[in-house]
Formats: sequence, C-alpha cells, structure tokens
Amino acid sequence: MFTGLSAFPLTPVTTSGVDEKGFSHILSRLTEAQVDSMGILGSTGSYAYLTREQRKRIAILATQHAGEIPVMVCVGAVSTEAILHLSDDAQAAGANALLLPAVCYQPLRDEEVFALFETVTRHASVPVCIYDNPGTTHFTFTDELHGRLSSLEGVRSVKLPGVPDSPTAARERVEALRQHLRPDVTIGISGDAYAGLGLNAGCEVWYSVSGGLFPVMAKQITDAAAANDHERVTALTTRLEPLWALFRKHGGSIRVIADAAGVLGLTDTDCLPRPLQPLSAGDIADIARVITTLELK
Repeated sequence: MFTGLSAFPLTPVTTSGVDEKGFSHILSRLTEAQVDSMGILGSTGSYAYLTREQRKRIAILATQHAGEIPVMVCVGAVSTEAILHLSDDAQAAGANALLLPAVCYQPLRDEEVFALFETVTRHASVPVCIYDNPGTTHFTFTDELHGRLSSLEGVRSVKLPGVPDSPTAARERVEALRQHLRPDVTIGISGDAYAGLGLNAGCEVWYSVSGGLFPVMAKQITDAAAANDHERVTALTTRLEPLWALFRKHGGSIRVIADAAGVLGLTDTDCLPRPLQPLSAGDIADIARVITTLELK
C-alpha cells in the first residue's frame, strides 16, 4: 500500500465536534477517484487536537467508507502509552497501517525514538510508516536513524517532509536516504509543493494533503510518475503553483484546505479545531479563485 497516491483528508471540526457528515463527503471524493490509499488523522487531519474517542470514531468512519482502499491511521501522541492505545484503536477499526511521528514536548534523543518505534512495531500487527515532519513534531530524523528504524520488520515506508528544490539535488537526496534503508522500505514525498521533484527523484508514493481534497488532480500526477513521464509530472505540479503559493502565504496547508472544503460546500467554512481559526473573507475569496482558475474538482 506504500506506493502511488496516499490521500490525506481534512478532519472537519465544528463547535459541535467532528463533522462526520462533512468528513464522509470528503472521503467519498477519495473513493470515487480510487486513490491508492488514505492517510487518516495526519496533521491536516488534526490528530493533535482530537480526543482518543474522536480519533477512534474517525478511524472507524474512514475504514467503513474506504471499501477496498487501504487506510493508514496516524497514532501520534506525546507518550508511548497513549500511542499504544491509539494503535489498538486503529487496528480494531480495521486500519491497514499506522503512521507514527515522534512528537516532542521534551526534546527526544535518537535512542528514545528508536525505542518508541521498536515498541510500536513489536506491539502492532500492521506495518508502520515513519512520519518525518520536524515542523510540527519538533524532532528531526537523520538518515542514519531512518536506516536503523528500517531494520525493524514492521517499518515499511518513510514520509519525507520535502526535498531540495532542484531536480539533481532532489535525486541525490532520495538516493542518499535509500542507501540507508532496507530494500523493501519505500520513500514517500509530502510537502505538496515538492511533489513533482520528489516523484521524479524516485519517491514511490505521494503522501498528499491536496490529494485529500482534490484527488483527481493528484491521481493524474502519480499516474504520470508511475509511467516515468517526468515532463508531465513537472508540468502538472508546476501548474499548481497558485495553490502552493497559498500554502506558503498562510503558513502551511491546513487553513487553506479547510477553507477550500467550505468553498466546495463539503463542510462549514469554519471547520478547524480551536485555537485554529478560518482565514479572512478576502483570503477565502482568493482560495475560491484559485480553485476556479485551476479547475480543481
């Protein structure tokens, strides 16, 4: 399941709690597009803001809607005990894989992160993807640590936060990491603006936030990558620069994607867990214009 398009949907949250109807609308877009897998409760899925019971419910809804599409559920938390409980919940819901970040309050050492992954992979009966996202977790993986973690039988993929911004440097980055990994561990690109560079550099999977809302567009890109059509991958991702510019302008993807879901009528415009808040009316109008201009569906 760690190849192709892994679409990471928004978890819409209103003052009444998780918007299950809106979440179902979003998931329906993914099943209709036949994405290769779903990544539930990632950063744009707001895992860090939800209770254990809410996360359990979201995992159940996702596996019910996914049909034959594999589902990966993020089990990130600060304590190992909480992670193990969340892992049990995800597996009971029918998750096919777990996404595991190293979330810090106190700074973590490499040995502590290795011990965490060793504990989770020994405890779980499904494979694990390493969630490398220092911007949110405040822990930075080295290639050497990725290599040690890949020696654990349960680890099957690495979710990178991005690659350098030139084709040559991106390929060198991916090849350097691959030298440390077990051969059957895939490398995935995230940070959507880097998707084209990462896929053309040899990443086998796109862990995609925008694909969680606009899966048809994202599937075109991963299909082109699977066909080794580097020029088409570059053209399709370059065309999306206005969307990537919105992500940069607003400090990441979550507010843009949440407001875009509202523009599309899938959720309330205000669907972020507090203290996060929606963007201004003017910014939402900009998002609507980008959706129209790029013909995002």
